[in-house]
Amino acid sequence: MAHSMHTHTCGELRTENIGQTVTLTGWVWHRRDHGGLIFVDLRDRDGVTQVSFDPEHSGGTAFHAAETIRSEWPIKVTGTVRERPEGQDNEKLVTGHIEVLVSELEVLNTSVTPPFQIEDHIDCSEDVRLRYRYLDIRRPKMAANLKLRSDFTFAIRQALHNREFTEVETPALFKS
Repeated sequence: MAHSMHTHTCGELRTENIGQTVTLTGWVWHRRDHGGLIFVDLRDRDGVTQVSFDPEHSGGTAFHAAETIRSEWPIKVTGTVRERPEGQDNEKLVTGHIEVLVSELEVLNTSVTPPFQIEDHIDCSEDVRLRYRYLDIRRPKMAANLKLRSDFTFAIRQALHNREFTEVETPALFKS
C-alpha cells in the first residue's frame, strides 16, 4: 500500500507472518488488563487481531500508554507477530493463532464511550442505531453489507464499461 499508515490489515496476519515486524491501525474493540499484561482486540474493516503489551518489552512505554486507551479509540501499533501461547488460540478468529507483541503505540484520537457496543447482536433500539449511523456502520455485519454493495456496484460498472457503455448521472441531464 503506497500511502498507508499500516503494513497489514487486522484480518490478514497468519502464522506465516510470525517473526515479521508489522504496523496495524484500527479501533480498540476489547481491552483486557491482566495486571502484568494488557491484551487488546484491534479491529478494522477487514477483521480483528489481538495485540499484546508487555511492561518488560521496549522499555515499557507502549505498555504504559496502553493503560490509558479505551474502547473505540483509533490507534496505530507497531510490533512483532508471534504465535499465541499454547492453549490460548482463538478458533473463532482467522487471526486466532497469532498476536502482535507491541513495541510502539500511537493514539490517533480519543473517543467518548459510544451509546452502544460496536458489535453484532446488540440490544439497542433501531432509533438509537439510526441516530448514530456513523457508529452503526462499524459493526461487522453492517461493514460486510457495505463491502458487498460496493463490490457489486463496482462489478456492474466494470462490466458495462468493458462493453463501452457511457455512464451519465441523471442530474447532468437537468437544467442548471
